[in-house]
Amino acid sequence: MYIVAIGWLYVALMMAITEHNVVAGVATFLMYGVAPVALVLYIMGTPGRRRRKAEAERAQATGTTSGEAARQEDE
Repeated sequence: MYIVAIGWLYVALMMAITEHNVVAGVATFLMYGVAPVALVLYIMGTPGRRRRKAEAERAQATGTTSGEAARQEDE
């Protein structure tokens, strides 16, 4: 997943380099590169954040650490 994000940032950087002035280049890189990649990575990471939060809450309720809870589930 990260290789696609890196590739897109590279393409956006190349687009920004071809702009006629620095302000337009920075705006292009931020609007076509950084903003979309940040949004997509945030959305794609939501299930993992929810899972980690649920594990932490479950471990806190049982009084174990998250590593101990994972080992108990495997057994």
